[in-house]
Amino acid sequence: MEYGHHKTLPLGVQPAIERAKEALQKEGFGVLFELDLQAKLREKLGVAFRPYVILGACNPALAYQTLQAEIDIGLLLPCNVIVYEQDGQSVVAAIDAAKLMTVVNNPQLAATAGQVDEKLRRVIDSL
Repeated sequence: MEYGHHKTLPLGVQPAIERAKEALQKEGFGVLFELDLQAKLREKLGVAFRPYVILGACNPALAYQTLQAEIDIGLLLPCNVIVYEQDGQSVVAAIDAAKLMTVVNNPQLAATAGQVDEKLRRVIDSL
């Protein structure tokens, strides 16, 4: 099942992260956290893994709107954007917010989820 929007870039991971952050900002998202999964896996498990970073992105206005319709939606927030190395390039991917919200049985979320998904798709397309 396809549950995200992906784009491969001929860049290293760090430049791809910077481009993703810039594109997110243009769509009204802030990055709440940046999780370097490669470093965490090395620290906690002593294993080697490819460069892999999770960006926790949030659009405050849309998050607030969503919370008004479903208070427990915080379990699914923020919107994750990932950047990882693959075959000497970087893949940037964002969650398909519309598909994610189908796990919540609340029709009031459909419009907002569609807005979030449209913005995240534009982020990926603009890279």
